[in-house]
Amino acid sequence: MSELADQSATDTGVAMQLKAQFGTDCLFQPTVDGIPTFWVSKDRLLPVMSFLKNQIKRPYPLLLDLSAIDERLREHREGQPDADFTAFYHLMSLERNEDVRIKVALSDADNRLPSLTPVWQSANWYEREAFDMFGIVFDDHPNLRRILTPPLWEGHPLRKEHPARATEMDPFKMTPEFQQAQQEDLRFVPEEWGMNREAKHTDFMFLNLGPNHPSVHGVFRVALQLDGEVVIDAVPDIGYHHRAAEKMGERQSWHTFIPYTDRIDYLGGVMNNLPYVMAIEQMAGIEVPPRAQVIRIMLAELFRISSHLIFYGTFVQDVGQMSPVFYMFADRERLFSIIEAITGGRMHPSWFRIGGVCQDLPAGWDAMVRDFIDYMPKRLAEYERMSMQNSILKRRTIGIGQYDTAEALDWGVTGPGLRATGCDWDLRKKRPYGGYDQFEFDVPIAHNGDCYDRCRVRVDEIHESLRIVRQCLDNMPGGDYKALHPQTTPPPKERTMEDIETLIQHFLNVSWGPVIPPSECTMAIEATKGINSYYLISDGGTMSYRTRIRTPSFPHLQMIPLISNGFLIADLIAILASIDFVMADVDR
Repeated sequence: MSELADQSATDTGVAMQLKAQFGTDCLFQPTVDGIPTFWVSKDRLLPVMSFLKNQIKRPYPLLLDLSAIDERLREHREGQPDADFTAFYHLMSLERNEDVRIKVALSDADNRLPSLTPVWQSANWYEREAFDMFGIVFDDHPNLRRILTPPLWEGHPLRKEHPARATEMDPFKMTPEFQQAQQEDLRFVPEEWGMNREAKHTDFMFLNLGPNHPSVHGVFRVALQLDGEVVIDAVPDIGYHHRAAEKMGERQSWHTFIPYTDRIDYLGGVMNNLPYVMAIEQMAGIEVPPRAQVIRIMLAELFRISSHLIFYGTFVQDVGQMSPVFYMFADRERLFSIIEAITGGRMHPSWFRIGGVCQDLPAGWDAMVRDFIDYMPKRLAEYERMSMQNSILKRRTIGIGQYDTAEALDWGVTGPGLRATGCDWDLRKKRPYGGYDQFEFDVPIAHNGDCYDRCRVRVDEIHESLRIVRQCLDNMPGGDYKALHPQTTPPPKERTMEDIETLIQHFLNVSWGPVIPPSECTMAIEATKGINSYYLISDGGTMSYRTRIRTPSFPHLQMIPLISNGFLIADLIAILASIDFVMADVDR
């Protein structure tokens, strides 16, 4: 590793400003993704992060991600400081249109760090997750407790010594003592949630909303502190849907993990595959053919329409309208018939591949797509009159659950929730990936940052997605649907009958997966609910050494207390609906 002063190639501004402020305390690490990456000591972490958010010219107001790496079994760490664990922080600057990654080396014997909650509100849950998964302790954290696993869970799941499969563990036994301990742990104690039982002239009531209730849209619990029907505090409780997706990503081959990505935002379909395969392609140096790029964009935008239709229908249902959800589900089924004809699957086709897509478009695909995009605008106009112009819906959503751009960034909000505050930020426009720079479309924004505007932005995005799909339809290039690169997985099936080398390559790439050179890479996309990114680390093998999945729904739910306190329970239902979250996207 070289000192910061020697890294002229990375002088994007932030490097020199860090050097001027902290001298040689920040050390540079080159990465495949080109994100400026700096190592700092733990005692300099808080000053560096405060500088990047509040003092640097054109600051980094968004803490996009925070997690850790267990380095103890990693073989290829050339140029990096010795560490048993690494904590990393991914920051984003909208003014610069630039990211920066900060890393801190930790030893197993001293794995404590200062909490960044005084700097970013969104650091709260991220630090709890790093504590839960890795055992890293964040000093002065307001509520450092497990977040995704039960309080009595033994060990830290993303440490390398923790079993990855149930077959690696002792048989499960539910002894009476263990059962009693679990039951006792479920006892609700308001003080442990930061709630008071009473105030002057008031005895508060406590209510569980969820974890099994239609209006919480999944296995999700909100502990409510109420004064009558007024919400005094609303504390989200997550983890009921946790499936250890990141742990699975470190035990599957690069190729066989693709179906698992579908289950993150399970309404996003193949859009979940996209950041994962694009990160691998960048690490392997694979160039995706133009036809495959356009097919990917078309399928991703069709799934964006599908996801937004689900949101639209359930949102208006939650505020009292019953009919629209049935119409919108019918339109979604019509869309799924097209997706099924192209991919062979519906919600989870797992159809993208490293280097392209699974197969070429079938005969007649264009007629089906054209029929749908000609049909939908009239339906959307009908829904506009039925729902968005409905006076009851407006009264129940305008001015409810409001926040501004600064608050959104401080809490890690991205996607339509950020654009509803007037912030024109969409990765497809600001950092075109996968061929989006070849398409003409607008980025819908609103300005009030309330429940109505969060819906308004998504409805307008359906129109823009239809516009993108029409351009895919009218300008679909010819050529290969998958790259011919040797790391492409798997090679086109038809070529396996031509020569034995391709047959062997096909067999090895499917059974073992490709061998990705030692590297690390983050790839982010504008998913249906906000920024979804994969941070992958290869140790030169057939499996990922570290798979970090950053999802938009996780930070979005953390904001619930800020935007719901002081409103009625009925308003809270509208607020939850307007966030548009998926619990698998939260818990992973």
